[in-house]
Amino acid sequence: MTERLRVAVLGGGRSSEHDVSLRSAESVAGGLDPARFDVVRITISREGVWTTADGSVVSVTPGRGGPLGCDVVFPVLHGPFGEDGTVQGLLEMLDVAYVGSGVLGAALTMDKERCKAALRDAGIDVAREVLVGPDDERGTVRARIEDELGLPVFVKPARLGSSVGISRVDAAFDLDAALDLALAHDDKVLVEELLVGKEVECSVLGLPPNLQTSVVGEITYEAEWYDYEAKYAAGGSGLVTPAEIPAEVAERLRATAAQAFAVCDCHGMARVDFFYTTSGRLVLNEINAIPGFTATSYYARMFEATGIAYGDLLSQLIDLAVERHARNAGLLR
Repeated sequence: MTERLRVAVLGGGRSSEHDVSLRSAESVAGGLDPARFDVVRITISREGVWTTADGSVVSVTPGRGGPLGCDVVFPVLHGPFGEDGTVQGLLEMLDVAYVGSGVLGAALTMDKERCKAALRDAGIDVAREVLVGPDDERGTVRARIEDELGLPVFVKPARLGSSVGISRVDAAFDLDAALDLALAHDDKVLVEELLVGKEVECSVLGLPPNLQTSVVGEITYEAEWYDYEAKYAAGGSGLVTPAEIPAEVAERLRATAAQAFAVCDCHGMARVDFFYTTSGRLVLNEINAIPGFTATSYYARMFEATGIAYGDLLSQLIDLAVERHARNAGLLR
């Protein structure tokens, strides 16, 4: 009989993606098999306080299996202070198994600029960008953007997700407002070239080199671009599986997703997003090391289309966390 495990599901967090994280965490907690897992819901407040469902403050103590003596922690945290290696580092110090990538994989995939640099070095096509900081002279920035990228462009915080703080800019006089918005969320901003085509993505599961990739999904939406409302509002977007792209492109995309997963030292899970442009480029857009798990999120839906049910997917992720923790413990002896 499979060992029964006590699983702490972490939701909330200190980032501007707090509310999305709460929805993802509730979905995970409700989807775990009660025959295999005892679930403890832990909410991290916007101020960083960890509490249980009854409002009790969680004591985080090394040597006791992590929060509340749990066997495994399932962080469903999006953005800074959760998806960026910080919580992962804490869990490493507590010597507790946890779902998803470790410190390096989480930190690298959270930082879009550094991640793109690693992917470029591996020969993976990514969008051209101009990096902008809070002290950069705006006239010089505008000139670089128009010269190197042209317009339209997308302006985004370098270390955030869920389309928070992102703007599409079609005219030069709108650049300052878009930069101000992005800089309100992060002191490092990417201005990226506009890529016209299909938004397609693939889910990855496993521990390198043993990886499973899902069928390729294609995102559909009525909005001008795939913004926050399109992602999370009911009916704002849809998923077509398999994506309506050539079979050769789909296979290349899945292989590239697995390659990028390994290059960025990811473990457990990630959703890898691409553009398949009208000119035939396959461009990797982002790697999401803690993808959304809400009712409208696509990581699990793409694996469901591949033949792995939601509950089985969650069980596999927890089993992978236990396997990786045991493997690392053996290396440290």
